[in-house]
Amino acid sequence: MLARIRSSIESRRLWIRQIAVASLSGATAWLIGNQIGTNGGVVAAIVSTLTIRISLHRSLREGIGQILGTVVGAGVALISVKIFGFGFIAVGLTIFFGAVLSRALRLGTIASVNVPVVAMIIIGPGLSESTAVHRLEATFIGAVIAIAFSYFSHPNTPIDRTYELLNRLGLQGADLLAEMAEGVASGYSQEDAGHWLAKARALVRKLPELRMQISDAKGYTRWIRIGQREEAEKASMESLAIEHTLVQIRVIARTLFDASISSGIADISRKETAVALSAASYALTAHIEDPEEIEGASKTPTDDLREATQALTQTLVTNNEKVERAQIVKGLSVVSNIEIIADSLDFTSPALNDQVEGL
Repeated sequence: MLARIRSSIESRRLWIRQIAVASLSGATAWLIGNQIGTNGGVVAAIVSTLTIRISLHRSLREGIGQILGTVVGAGVALISVKIFGFGFIAVGLTIFFGAVLSRALRLGTIASVNVPVVAMIIIGPGLSESTAVHRLEATFIGAVIAIAFSYFSHPNTPIDRTYELLNRLGLQGADLLAEMAEGVASGYSQEDAGHWLAKARALVRKLPELRMQISDAKGYTRWIRIGQREEAEKASMESLAIEHTLVQIRVIARTLFDASISSGIADISRKETAVALSAASYALTAHIEDPEEIEGASKTPTDDLREATQALTQTLVTNNEKVERAQIVKGLSVVSNIEIIADSLDFTSPALNDQVEGL
């Protein structure tokens, strides 16, 4: 029982750390906010909770947005109440123009939602110039405290988190390739192919998280650690390579699934197909776990991968009269996808370079 509890806590260690830091940030904001006047602590604590993020960079960006948004919201609220009095129209206009102006100022999706919320907090107890200034001070305190505490939310930098995520996704993709290689060699079923396709789709669905993490890493080096820009660009290149690879793995899984429904994989090319998939798994694993050994080597895992695809192509072409046309098409499709994986892993893919230049 204790071992299970300990394991559960360990697996959620980062999440527990983040909520603990957020709680301490909110409590500190409340304590300091109460020093400036009545209800100042409540506003400061709310703003702190809305602002704090997993990294210093995200919290800094969100905090600036909160402060600017509060100025906008307070201004809109003041004007609305002075013209229409506190009531139905003033509340509606405050929410509407607060959302419109925050979007116009490009404060971000979260800030665009939070600005009307903070504006309503400002006008809730009754509005005057002194109340607006008082609430703005509390907002500033909450945002600054959240930015300071966010430094302790995560032990790693955004760049480190990017590598952790892309390495985890890449190794999961390599495991899936190895699983498909073993299945093809032994003769897989439609159920097996469906399982592979589901896993491949699940990996691809995690790519938006990787793109967001890359954006965070680049913003971090733009505002916080300028000297690490080259490291962020390298991480961006690596993430694109992994993204391209995972997309091709999904296409391969779909090809194998379609083959299981119709004619299947040609028996004469089954061994070569399994070898090519296994070589792709090894190349991806080596790219993540042993990059130093690959760099400068006379023969790399991607070279072995290309040789495996050539052997598969040669088998399909040489024996085209013995293999159904549909099987040849699906076999060459697997060859094409694996070659794209090889190009992505050694950064020779034109699409990869074009995307990097366009960022």
